[in-house]
Amino acid sequence: MISMLRIALRECGILTKNPIYFFCMIVFPLLVMFFFTSMMNEGQPLEMPVGIVDNDNSAMTRSIVRRLDAFQTSRVVGHFPNVAEARNAIQRGEIYAFLYIPEGTTDALLSSRQPKISFYYTNTMLAAGALLFRDLKTVSTLASAAVGQATLSAKGFSAEQIRFFLQPTTIDLHPIGNPLINYNVYLSTLFIPGCLMLFIFLITAYSIGTELKFNRAKEWLAMAQGNIHVAVLGKLLPQFLVFFSMMLLFMWYVFGHLRFPHPGGLAPIIVLAVLSVMAAQAFGVFAFGLMPSLRMSMSVCSLWAVLSFSVAGSAFPVAAMDGPIEALSWLFPLRHYFMIYQTCILNGYPLSEAWPHLLALTAFIVLPLFVLRNIRRAMLEFVYIP
Repeated sequence: MISMLRIALRECGILTKNPIYFFCMIVFPLLVMFFFTSMMNEGQPLEMPVGIVDNDNSAMTRSIVRRLDAFQTSRVVGHFPNVAEARNAIQRGEIYAFLYIPEGTTDALLSSRQPKISFYYTNTMLAAGALLFRDLKTVSTLASAAVGQATLSAKGFSAEQIRFFLQPTTIDLHPIGNPLINYNVYLSTLFIPGCLMLFIFLITAYSIGTELKFNRAKEWLAMAQGNIHVAVLGKLLPQFLVFFSMMLLFMWYVFGHLRFPHPGGLAPIIVLAVLSVMAAQAFGVFAFGLMPSLRMSMSVCSLWAVLSFSVAGSAFPVAAMDGPIEALSWLFPLRHYFMIYQTCILNGYPLSEAWPHLLALTAFIVLPLFVLRNIRRAMLEFVYIP
C-alpha cells in the first residue's frame, strides 16, 4: 500500500509537469461537454432551409408553401424556376430539401384526379433528412385533406362527420423516456462519454508508454519493488480520480443542471460512472500490454474509440446490423455504457435488468491481468524506438 501511494504521488508530479495531461484530462473534456450540449440546446434542429419549385402558382399551392414554412423545423428560403436549379442548390448546401409542385396541381386536386407532388431531400445528414421528410410528407397530406374537407363541406356533411372521413383512426402518441423528443438527450449522453473514453484510452496508454520513452521504466518498477500490479495501480489511481471527477461533473451537468430525464435515480449514475472509467483505463492498459509500443498502443486505442460510436447502437440499432458486427459490438465499452444508460437511467429499470452489460464492463476491468507480465518484461527489456 505504501509503495502504491508513493507511485501515485510520483504520478501526480508527472501529471502537473506535462501539459498534455492537463489538456486531455480537464480542458478538452470540458470543451466537449459544452460544445455538444450547446450545439443541440434547442432539442432538435430548427429552421432548416427548404426550397420550392411551384409551377402551378395558385392560391392553394401558395397556401401549401405557407404551411410548410410555418413548421418549426422547416424554413422556406427560396423559390426556384425548375427542378434542376433546386437540385443544384441542394448540392451546393444552400438548402436541404425542396418541394416540387407541377403545373395543374390545383385543377387536378379539385377534380379528384390525384396529382403528384414530389419532394426531394438530402439524406447525407440523417437527422436533417428524417425531419424534413416528415414535414414534406405532412404538408403534402394536408393539401389533399384540405380539398377533401372543402368537398365534403359543400355536400352538407357536418364537421364531426368530415373529421371521421379524413381521419378515421386517431393516433395517441406517448414517447417513452424522452417525451419532448430532445435530440440532446439522445446524442449528448453518448457522444460526450464516448469522447471521455477516448481521452482515457489515450492517456492510459500514453502514461505507460512514456515510462519507456523517457527511460523511467526501471525506476517505476523499483518503487513498486518489482511488483507490476502495484506499479500499474499506483500510476492509474490519480488518473482515475481526475477522470471519475470529470465523469461525475458531466453527469451532474446533464442530469442536474440541464435536467435530462433520469427516472433511474442516483445509484445507477454513480455505478455507471465508476465502471465506465475503470473499464476504459483497463482497456488502455490491455492495449499497451498487447503491443508494448507507445505509437501502436495509442493507434489501437484511437481506432477502438472511434469505432465505438458506430456500434454503440444510438444512431442505428445493433440488432439490425449483420450478425458478426452485432457480436463484435460486445468488445466495445461504449456499447455497454449506452445500454446501461438506456436501460437503467433513461428508462428507470433496476440495474439487474442490465446485468449482461454490467458483467461485460467488469470483464474489461480484469483484462489487464492477462498482459501485466508482458508489460513488466517490456519495462525491463525493451528499448524505446522513436
